Amino acid sequence: MFVVTINQRDSREVGDLVDDLIEDLADVEALVPFQRGRGDETQGVLTSADAVVEAALLAMRLRRWHVGIGIGPVELPEGEERIDLATCEGPGLVASRQAVNRAQKPGERVPLAVTGPVTALADEAEAVLRLTGMIVATRTEAEWRVLDLLVPGVRGQQKFVAEALHISTQAVSKAIQRSHWTEEQAIRPAAARLLSLADGSGGPRLGE
Repeated sequence: MFVVTINQRDSREVGDLVDDLIEDLADVEALVPFQRGRGDETQGVLTSADAVVEAALLAMRLRRWHVGIGIGPVELPEGEERIDLATCEGPGLVASRQAVNRAQKPGERVPLAVTGPVTALADEAEAVLRLTGMIVATRTEAEWRVLDLLVPGVRGQQKFVAEALHISTQAVSKAIQRSHWTEEQAIRPAAARLLSLADGSGGPRLGE
């Protein structure tokens, strides 16, 4: 089980953006969907490592967030339609809090941390996610306009993207190369696998 805590970095300058982030994360598969936590942060409980990677990199793209990924079980109430994580307990929540606090360390270029029971694997997952986060966070808006129209694993898309954006296929190709999109797609499964291996608890699902 994974708890992802995402804390805003610059709320004093730009205002509270937590509700906007929660909306952006609504499509991420979660056992307990992302909800507002302490102040300017949001938390969610996920069982899929792929979904954790998706949520973390979405936050990295926006460049306004510290991301803490905690690995471990969470005690969830049975039979409640909406779960308030503030009332829940468990090692996963503690690990996530430790991770997001560490992600807020001054000077971190990629404010993301992973804490879990298998420390060596959690550290490796953190390193891979930080490297991938650096790739994602440095992309330009022009590159994102291209990448947002791509579907991983589908060939022959560049022509259709070019037509949709009214640019040349060469421009699309260059945007893909500059953004290291292909490399990111290759790294994501490795990051998810490391997160899964670092989960040494296999905590209960809702109602178990």
